[in-house]
Amino acid sequence: MKISEILSQDFIIANLEPDNKPGVLETLCRFLKDKGVIKDDAVLREALLEREKLGSTGIGENVAIPHAKSDDIDRIICVFGKSENGIEYESLDQKPVNFVCLLLAPSNSTGQHLKALARIARLLKSQALREAILKAKDASAIFTLIQDEDSKFI
Repeated sequence: MKISEILSQDFIIANLEPDNKPGVLETLCRFLKDKGVIKDDAVLREALLEREKLGSTGIGENVAIPHAKSDDIDRIICVFGKSENGIEYESLDQKPVNFVCLLLAPSNSTGQHLKALARIARLLKSQALREAILKAKDASAIFTLIQDEDSKFI
């Protein structure tokens, strides 16, 4: 699975404003509702918060990958956001998060959902990529950087 199959340039937020986890999750859910992807942003936000209760999706190295399943969609969808100032996210390494990659999968998805999570985590392990994204000024530049890094993996 290539990242470009689940993420498009239109689904990149180059400057996430909120500085805390609830605010970021609310922003991402509203973004998906405004794009017409989901019907009820409150339902998705609640699902994401429930998932966070199991353990933070802030995986370290300034990266968070919140994820949930939804009956509103029929394919995996990804939203990527960058925060220059950092977000208090209760990450495993206690560092602020600069990169949030929301993954939303259909309710009946299992294998593809896990493959997408693994691909995103692997991609964002690259310190060079994270540094380049922090310097990127817009969604187009961020998308190009992510695609270029993704093309290195089979």
